[in-house]
Amino acid sequence: MSTTAAQDGGFRVKRIQTNVIAQSERRLLTWLAARLPLWVTPDRLTVLGVAGAMLVLAAQIASRHDHAYLWLASFGLVVHWFGDSLDGSLARYRRIERPIYGYFLDHTVDALCNFMIMVGFGLTLYIRMDVALFALVGYFFLCMYVFINNHLSGTMQLSFLGFGPTELRICLIAINTGMFFFGRAGFSVEGEFVSYYDCVLLFAGTVFVAIYVARMLIGIATLRDPTRSGAKPAAVQSAVAKASSASK
Repeated sequence: MSTTAAQDGGFRVKRIQTNVIAQSERRLLTWLAARLPLWVTPDRLTVLGVAGAMLVLAAQIASRHDHAYLWLASFGLVVHWFGDSLDGSLARYRRIERPIYGYFLDHTVDALCNFMIMVGFGLTLYIRMDVALFALVGYFFLCMYVFINNHLSGTMQLSFLGFGPTELRICLIAINTGMFFFGRAGFSVEGEFVSYYDCVLLFAGTVFVAIYVARMLIGIATLRDPTRSGAKPAAVQSAVAKASSASK
């Protein structure tokens, strides 16, 4: 498990990652941050991450004409990981954190990048657009839960079932690799072709939605009756007070 925290005035974010490669990734990001030249700034890394997502979109569209572009799309995912994962790590390493600014910029940009990436997958010859967007909506559901839970508890959980954003990018690269080597592998359902890649994304989207619903029901039970759920009343009252003051 990897845990980091940052504070800016009264704004505090505690990030908890229990994904499979969290500790190894954290060591790698710290190693990279220590070796980046001074002209590389967190904001420039954020821009690089957006450029990586745009590259994924463009390469996936180009793969309709030459499936070798799928390798370029996978490279775009690596570029996106580098910029998206390292911008905050670099800011923390250089002690130039701006958590409020970074929180807003990072997550608003992430939404745009995730949209471009999944639309790119839906524009290939191998994945249906409706399936790609279903997986994206499921992921956005989870993001909604993460943001609400962070607002109430000050804790941002960045991974579920051992998977975080980096593992999901690895899975997308694996899908690209499969599409390159196996092409339109799949089966027909009442005359509609469904690829095996569609099945993977359908399964992922369903899991995302199921986790969201389960966490939503747990949260409702906890906040509605904290004494029965075992939650600490003081903590719940503090969370409710924060939510009420923010909504005014």
